[in-house]
Formats: sequence, C-alpha cells, structure tokens
Amino acid sequence: MIIYNVTIKTDADIAGDWVSWMQSEHIPDLINTGLFAGHRLCRLLQQDEAEGVTFVAQYYFDTIALYDQYIDRHAEEMRKKAFAKFGGKFAAFRTVMETVE
Repeated sequence: MIIYNVTIKTDADIAGDWVSWMQSEHIPDLINTGLFAGHRLCRLLQQDEAEGVTFVAQYYFDTIALYDQYIDRHAEEMRKKAFAKFGGKFAAFRTVMETVE
C-alpha cells in the first residue's frame, strides 16, 4: 500500500475552519477521483502550538501508479483550491511511503 502523507501547519485562527473544509469539501473531492483506497485525518498532539496547529492527512493508494495518476491529474487543482480558500495561513509538507509487510 502507498501512503501519501501530508503534514499541515495552520494558523490557529483558521484551524477549525480548515478541519471543517477538509471534512466537508477537500477529502470528499479527493475520494471522488476514484483513485484512493482510504484516508485518515489527525491532529498532532504534544506540539508547540505557538506558531499554529499541526495536522496530518494520510491518503492511501493500492499502487504507486494510482498515486502517480493523482499527482499528474488532480494534485495541482486541489492545491489551488486550498490556497484560494486559506491563502498563506497554512504550510504543507508532503511525503510518500510504502508499507512494509
């Protein structure tokens, strides 16, 4: 399984709106592409939140080819929507992992 891990730090004043948007709009848009096997949204605990609130969104793909399709066909548009909604009030760091079984 491929895990697309996105760590996001939001300004504290938008954290609640960001979570609501993720749950009601962004994640459903991603799932509707038909490429994802699942997802999880988490808030990091025991973090210094002086500079914002940190979340981790994990998206699961059955194959690296499906991940590549997402990146090639959808990622740029999804990122544009996030910046249109929240501007510079968040930062994201992305990693891709493969489960070891």
